[in-house]
Amino acid sequence: MSARKILLRNMARDQAGTVSAVKVGGDLGLRIREMGIVPGARIKVQGRAPLYDPVAVKVMGAVVSLRNNEADYIEVEVEDG
Repeated sequence: MSARKILLRNMARDQAGTVSAVKVGGDLGLRIREMGIVPGARIKVQGRAPLYDPVAVKVMGAVVSLRNNEADYIEVEVEDG
């Protein structure tokens, strides 16, 4: 299996991976990190709203919701089957 890096926004429902980077600082970067979305954390897309925004993800045992413009800053390493 090979791994590739994609943005969280582009992940499919039930797709999982490992956070490789959070590419934003300031208040938004702090808020994302406080949710447990940090490099090395396992993350899985639980579902999306009807218009695909926001996205619900499971990270560190909790389900959190992110808007797509926030998900654009989160890079995830996923495995290709």
